[in-house]
Amino acid sequence: MTTLQMRPFGPWQSTAVGQGEMPLTIEDNLGWQTGIETIHAALDAGCRQIDTAWAYYCSGGEEQTGEKLVREAMATWKGPKEEVIIATKVGHNRNFTDGVPTWGQDGTPETLLRHGKMSAQALGVDTIDLLYFHRPDPKVPYNESIEAMKQLHDEGVARTIGISNASVEQIDIAHEILGDSLIAVQNQFSPIYTSTIDTLQYCEQLGLNFVCWSPLGGYRAAYDVSKMDPFKAVAARHNVSWQQVVLAWELSLGKKVIVIPGAHRPQTILDSLQAGELELTEQDLQDLPQF
Repeated sequence: MTTLQMRPFGPWQSTAVGQGEMPLTIEDNLGWQTGIETIHAALDAGCRQIDTAWAYYCSGGEEQTGEKLVREAMATWKGPKEEVIIATKVGHNRNFTDGVPTWGQDGTPETLLRHGKMSAQALGVDTIDLLYFHRPDPKVPYNESIEAMKQLHDEGVARTIGISNASVEQIDIAHEILGDSLIAVQNQFSPIYTSTIDTLQYCEQLGLNFVCWSPLGGYRAAYDVSKMDPFKAVAARHNVSWQQVVLAWELSLGKKVIVIPGAHRPQTILDSLQAGELELTEQDLQDLPQF
C-alpha cells in the first residue's frame, strides 16, 4: 500500500482523495460485485474516505443501495476499518419523471430525521461519521432543515455534520446553528463548473473542509471538452493522466480541500488516488486556471 497524502478533516485525518460511491449504484453501474471490488481496491490502496448517500440507487429500484453496498464492502474488507471515514447524505431521493431518472428533494425535518436514522441502519452503525444535508429544498426554510441536522447530531445519530450544494449565505446559516459540529461543505467544483469558487474560498476562511463532488466534470452530462486542454498539456509533462492533474489542481486551491472522484471500476479510482502525490510546479499552476 502506498502512503497517500492526508489532510485534516474534522476530528480525523482523511486522504486528500476520497472515493465517491455514486457511480457504483445509480444507473449504468457495473453490478454489485464490481462495486465491492472497486471500494476494496480504493481501501487497499490507502483511501480513507468513502462518500455515499441515501439517494444513491437506481430510479424505481431498491432505496439506499449505495449505503448498503458500502456496508457490505466495509464488512468484508480485511483492513483497519477504524481508519476509514464513511460519509453519507440525506435530503434527496430518486424518481422517474416521464420515464427519465430524476432527483427529488425533501428537506422537511421529519424526513431528514427519519432518513438519517435509516442511513445509520443501512450502514450498520450506531453513529454515522459524517452526515450531510444533501441539497436545499426550496419548499422548506433552510434553517428548519439545518435544525433537524443538529438534532441528528445531538441525538448521536451523526458524529459530525456537513452541508452540500450550499451557497455562502447557507454556509453562514448552518455555521450559526451547528457550530463546531459542522465540518464540511460538499459542492460541485471542477474545471467545467467553477461558479462555486466563492464557497471554496469561504470555507478556507472559516476553517471548514471543502469537498469537491464531480471533480472531473461528471460523466452524465456533455461539457466543453476543450476546457480540459490545459490539464492535458500539464499531464503530458508529468506522464500522468489528465484526471490526476485536475484533481491535483483542485487540491492546490485550499489546504482543506478534499476531492471525491467517482469510479465505475478499480482501475479508475486507483489512478485518481495518485493525484494527492502529484506535485504541480509553479509553471504548471500558471498554465492552469487561476482565481
